[in-house]
Amino acid sequence: MDQVSQIIGQPVVIEMRPGAGGSIGFGFVAKSEPDGYTLVTSSSSMATESVLHKTLPYDPVHDFVPVVLIGTSPNLLVASAKSGFKTVAELVAAAKAKPGTLTFASAGIGSSSHMAAERFRLAANIDVRHVPFREGGLMQVMGGNIDFYFIPLAAAASALGSDKLSLLAVSSPKRAALLPNVPSVAELGYPDAVFRFWNGISVPAKTPRDIVKKLHDVTETALKDSALREKLAKLGVEPAQMSVEEFDKFFRDDLNATVELAKKADVKPLD
Repeated sequence: MDQVSQIIGQPVVIEMRPGAGGSIGFGFVAKSEPDGYTLVTSSSSMATESVLHKTLPYDPVHDFVPVVLIGTSPNLLVASAKSGFKTVAELVAAAKAKPGTLTFASAGIGSSSHMAAERFRLAANIDVRHVPFREGGLMQVMGGNIDFYFIPLAAAASALGSDKLSLLAVSSPKRAALLPNVPSVAELGYPDAVFRFWNGISVPAKTPRDIVKKLHDVTETALKDSALREKLAKLGVEPAQMSVEEFDKFFRDDLNATVELAKKADVKPLD
C-alpha cells in the first residue's frame, strides 16, 4: 500500500486481525464506519468461508462493496516424481485405470489447493482421494507419499527446481508468465478446471459511491507502478484492471461458482 499512500499523501496503516479464516477481520470491517478510511483485503476466501461455515459475523454480499481487483494467481499442479507422471494425460489415465487409488494433498478443506483440485477432479471425471494437511503437504508429495497437489504458485516457488516434482499444469485459462513452459488446464482440454485465486480491496457497505470510485482509481494508478508489478509478478500474481461494476460482478460470479462447486464436490460445512 506504499504506492497508494504516496498518491493520496496520507499514511496507510495495515492492521492485522487474523483468525477464523479471516472472518474476524471481515467481521470488524463489516461493522466499521462507511467513510472510506477502513478497508479490507478481500479474496477468494470470502467465497469459501461462506460454504465452510453456516454462520459468519458478516454477509459477504450485503456487508461489503468490492472496490478494486488487485490481481489473480493460478495454482500449480505438481506430481510426485515417484509417481512417474510427466503429463496431465498420464495422471488422468492412471486415475481412471484405478479409481480411488490416487491421492491429492491440500492445505485444508476449502483451501485454494483443495478447491482447485476439486474443479480438476470434476472436469476430468476422475475418482481420487483428498488428503488435507495443515502444513507440509508439498513435502509429502516430494517424498512420494501423496501423488499430486494443486499448490498456490507463490507457495511453490522454493520447490520449482526440485527433481522430486513434475510440473504438470497451471489452473488458469492461459499459461502463467512465471512458468511459460507449463501448459494451462484449459489448453489441455479442461476449461472447467480453471481456478484462479484473487485478491482485491473492499469497503463497508453504504460507503458513498464517490469515495469508492476515488479509492478504485487511486489503487489502479498504484498498480501501474513498475516496481510493484515486478513484485507481484514474482509471486505469480497477474494484475487485472476492472471497473467497480465489473469487479462487483466478478465477485458475485465467483461466490456463486464456489457455492456450486462445493455442492458438486460434496464439500460440507465445518460448523
